[in-house]
Amino acid sequence: QVQLVESGGGSVQAGGSLRLSCAASGYTYSSYCMGWFRQAPGKEREGVAAIDSDGSTSYADSVKGRFTISKDNAKNTFYLQMNDLKPEDTGTYFCAIRTGACGDAWALNSRYPDWGQGTQVTVSS
Repeated sequence: QVQLVESGGGSVQAGGSLRLSCAASGYTYSSYCMGWFRQAPGKEREGVAAIDSDGSTSYADSVKGRFTISKDNAKNTFYLQMNDLKPEDTGTYFCAIRTGACGDAWALNSRYPDWGQGTQVTVSS
């Protein structure tokens, strides 16, 4: 059974930084796509970034240049480094994982069967 546990959320002022972690266990995929998603109140869940098992990364245009996704294979942990945070980055952040390469459909949350419980990020102006 796949288990994903996010941590690292919090409240920061605009321009600040946070690093989210996603501890993963129970997955046996040799090829996978791990994604970070976020959902603001009243809005749909949107893809933020994704990373393949081979290290290839993808980002939403709104976070390019500010967010960095990475992974530590030894720890089975994925990270999202968020710099220069803006109030519009506020939301609940989720990690998710699925088999296969990310490809162009990395941001389609319906394709991910396994999700964490989420961690809250609040950015004040």
